[in-house]
Amino acid sequence: MLLDAVSEVELFVNVFIYVYILAILAYILTSWVQLPYSLRPVQRFLFDACEPYIRLWRRIVPFRVGAFDLSPMIAVLALIALNRILIAVLDRLH
Repeated sequence: MLLDAVSEVELFVNVFIYVYILAILAYILTSWVQLPYSLRPVQRFLFDACEPYIRLWRRIVPFRVGAFDLSPMIAVLALIALNRILIAVLDRLH
């Protein structure tokens, strides 16, 4: 029974982190283009969901290369590292 619960938590962590990474990538792509009026709520949702996390990384590592802000890349790498750490901790519970 505990193994099933740990496996479900692992699955939830994996799915949550990868969906959030996809949301960050969508946020980056939508910030480069002017979307039609009908898609602006989607762009606003992505901004509201992703910008606080990316802003955290901008304050910690204010690193820009020319006009490019690399904080989303650092944020995604941190999420991947967090995912691996959490999965390794949960694997020890098996």
